[in-house]
Amino acid sequence: LERLRRGLLRPEARLDLHGMTQDQAYPSLMSFLEASQAGGKRCVIVITGRGRMTDGGGILRRETPGWLNSSTARPRVLAFATARPRDGGVGALYVLLRRAR
Repeated sequence: LERLRRGLLRPEARLDLHGMTQDQAYPSLMSFLEASQAGGKRCVIVITGRGRMTDGGGILRRETPGWLNSSTARPRVLAFATARPRDGGVGALYVLLRRAR
């Protein structure tokens, strides 16, 4: 987990949710996680964007952590952390996937 937080695990795949609505982003995220885990990937990055900071940040930025903690995603997600600035900072999340059984 510490290696994930420090950005020492390099993402093997990325999903960019920029410009999507919540209704588009959620199924995209779930299918991305499923395909990544099935493909044997361990670390992926999900780019949510930062949103308008005057509005407290974007809706996807606020909702994605909850989606990753949902009962649908938990069997696939081991942990997640805010990305390092070189990978998008607060507008992106590193996601550590469980090994496929």
